[in-house]
Amino acid sequence: MAEPLPPLSLYIHTPWCVRKCPYCDFNSHEPQAKELPEAAYLKALLQDLDGDLELAAGRTLQTIFIGGGTPSLLSPGFYQQLLEAIGMRLPLADDIEITLEANPGTTEQERFIGYREAGINRLSLGIQSFQPAQLEALGRIHSGNEAINAVEQARAAGFMNINVDLMHGLPQQSAAQAIDDIDHALALAPEHLSWYQLTLEPNTAFYVHPPVLPQEETLWDIQDQGHQRLEQAGFERYEVSAYAKPLCQSQHNINYWQFGDYLGIGAGAHAKLSRIDLEGAWHIERRWKTRQPDAYLRRVNDPRGFIAGKQAIAESELPLEFAMNALRLTQGVPFSLWSAHTGQPDDALLARLHNAQEKGLLMEMPKRLQASPQGLLFLNELLALVSEE
Repeated sequence: MAEPLPPLSLYIHTPWCVRKCPYCDFNSHEPQAKELPEAAYLKALLQDLDGDLELAAGRTLQTIFIGGGTPSLLSPGFYQQLLEAIGMRLPLADDIEITLEANPGTTEQERFIGYREAGINRLSLGIQSFQPAQLEALGRIHSGNEAINAVEQARAAGFMNINVDLMHGLPQQSAAQAIDDIDHALALAPEHLSWYQLTLEPNTAFYVHPPVLPQEETLWDIQDQGHQRLEQAGFERYEVSAYAKPLCQSQHNINYWQFGDYLGIGAGAHAKLSRIDLEGAWHIERRWKTRQPDAYLRRVNDPRGFIAGKQAIAESELPLEFAMNALRLTQGVPFSLWSAHTGQPDDALLARLHNAQEKGLLMEMPKRLQASPQGLLFLNELLALVSEE
């Protein structure tokens, strides 16, 4: 009998956006032609998946996440064909969560109906803000009213699991404006809310030409007031930047944070995959695909396949890799998940945690690996301690 491996998810990347936002460091590109090459991209995605199937043999997909870029630029028919073809290649869990990222301004009622009929059962709407000045500063192509309409149209199409993405700490944003965005989102009654602070990432327009961001004191006020407002509305903070109604956590992202496995197909997609050899030794590898959309499409029928790089995760790196994910969850993870998802003995991780526990950044072990409230506030310091051998 084969030894159990971590749960398996699938990430699908769509690399096109109407416009590149100045804060975005994801692999997104403005299309070079009016019509996106749907048929060519579908063929490439399926060939890409076929090249990875050996590492997924005998395993069931628990979740699928379609991210970008702007996946809602592609038609419902594209996703109907894609998801049917995936189901022919891999078994799907009976309760599989299938998420599509969508941006207001690229959708309408008929598209939402089509996405739901294709089998997509969760939407993640990239709203970011409802304020005209903030949306303009962020380079978004939608208005606050279009964001509200998108949620209402998704509901009318039958979506019962909706995430709203909001950002805070925006250029010249006050605490009152940030809380007003939360109130607008809460009025739409989403099941999940991703609420994260704007950071200036390398290789973005904001990094080259930084906007004026709120002072540190204002950022603390925003986080404190926003956290209270969301909890009062019945949302539980289950990850550093994620809040959900009961039983509505993102199962795909939880698999990431619990150090589960995931296939990655599409331009620039990343994967993390485990296998156990005949001697019982674990091998965990990261791999990533060709990044530029045109180059990715040219790899169709190329014997080299779509893989741009691979890297085995050394045993010495596993404690930090595992902790970087697990400690983002506010309740942490059962300590037993360490050996179950890495094949390594408990002592290999425990030895890295002593200093962090001494400083009060971790809760009592050994039943759970969980950051203390102080550890969540200073997560980078906590992870720096875990990285010390």
